[in-house]
Amino acid sequence: MNGSRIAAVGHYQPAKVLTNEELSGLVDTSDEWIRSRVGIRTRHIAGPDEPVDELASHAAAKALASAGLAPADIDLVLVATSTAVDRSPNMAARVAARLGIPSPAAMDVNVVCAGFTHALATADHTVRAGAATRALVIGADKMSAVTDWSDRTTCVLVGDGAGAAVVEGADAPGISPVLWGSVPEMGHAVRIEGEPARFAQEGQSVYRWATTKLPALARQACERAGLTPEDLAAVVLHQANLRIIEPLAEKIGAVNAVVARDVTESGNTSAASIPLAFSKLVERGEISTGDPVLLFGFGGNLSYAGQVVRCP
Repeated sequence: MNGSRIAAVGHYQPAKVLTNEELSGLVDTSDEWIRSRVGIRTRHIAGPDEPVDELASHAAAKALASAGLAPADIDLVLVATSTAVDRSPNMAARVAARLGIPSPAAMDVNVVCAGFTHALATADHTVRAGAATRALVIGADKMSAVTDWSDRTTCVLVGDGAGAAVVEGADAPGISPVLWGSVPEMGHAVRIEGEPARFAQEGQSVYRWATTKLPALARQACERAGLTPEDLAAVVLHQANLRIIEPLAEKIGAVNAVVARDVTESGNTSAASIPLAFSKLVERGEISTGDPVLLFGFGGNLSYAGQVVRCP
């Protein structure tokens, strides 16, 4: 095989929807305040009996069904998450057990909001190297479990969910070379730390970095695919904040692309945000098979990773 491709995608969100109006009963905020600053209207919140691996398994099962594959067809499971409660067994092993996947390599990837694009690149490399035949790549996070619900600067942002992709070998590359890296000296800008673990960030620092540095990085990811931003059919950035997403898409120069704005109804779901938004675009038919789509994650560590993929 000369490359790998995404054969199918799937996503899952908990049934409970938390509106801005409901949040205003918990903290000093309002629907107008939240929409004007981050663009979020609603978010989905998992219950205490819905762990991360359950969210991940639902999304993965949808991707498998869409690909027409059985669990036994998978030999690598990668779960991008930063909200796993236990150290072992990891989320990937738990997903494999839930789905009945026999003897896969099972690894978690913790690169926070850029986790899915890191995991997707890892699956691409592994399949092309011949170390795996088909991979399940999942981004899943339960941000509500690491949120201080009395802090209006963070609780208005977060949501829970999962998105998944099936990656398999292909004669022609359907996943372009990744552009990835980090800014370690800014690692403090997005944090999930402490006991109990709590999400915190320096919003203005992240905003300035994303809106000034990311456009050039995203264009480099397009160059690695042999494309220009004008060639893109869609742009799926980490769904952090609509005030970051819209200026970024414009600065990248993807003038013909559909821009994912799932943050408005899902909030910031960390590693789940890109596959969740991507899967919804596919499900709604807003992009077609073979269309070039830029996926670009950024956030904690401060890490970033992006690649152009072909729509399944």
